[in-house]
Amino acid sequence: MGRWRPPAEGSTAIITRAGFERLRAELDELWRVRRPAVVKALAEAAAEGDRSENAEYTYRKKQLGEIDRRVRYLGKRLEALKIAEGPPSDPSAIFFGALFEIEDTDSGDTARYRIVGPDETDAKAGWISIDSPLARAALRKRADDEFEVQLPAGPARYLVLSVAYESAA
Repeated sequence: MGRWRPPAEGSTAIITRAGFERLRAELDELWRVRRPAVVKALAEAAAEGDRSENAEYTYRKKQLGEIDRRVRYLGKRLEALKIAEGPPSDPSAIFFGALFEIEDTDSGDTARYRIVGPDETDAKAGWISIDSPLARAALRKRADDEFEVQLPAGPARYLVLSVAYESAA
């Protein structure tokens, strides 16, 4: 059996202004702060002598590779991203950036979510990717609309309780 895997599905290249600024700040911090510090530590470890048995040298090479991979990814990703600013033309419906509250019609449990780009998801904050099944199913729904979604745990039915947009996030 080979190591070939089919290419991963491309994620939607959309992001909020705040998410874009966070990624740009991460890239800047990696390039201007962390990478120079690791390069300096790598040079010091290399000066200690035999590199084949030098754990510090091996660790720093691996760390530098991880930083360089992330820098390359962020550099390409930031160029490809489109920043979505402001609420949509119809703020009563769920679109990118929406804060919405839903109720599970079976259990009565409620949950609050915000639809964001795949690069800024945060499960604890309730920020879900626009590529997620729940977000896809909720798109274009309004308060008092019901919808069904196929989740990993099985099918679920929800009622939209409210839809809102933050002025700046």
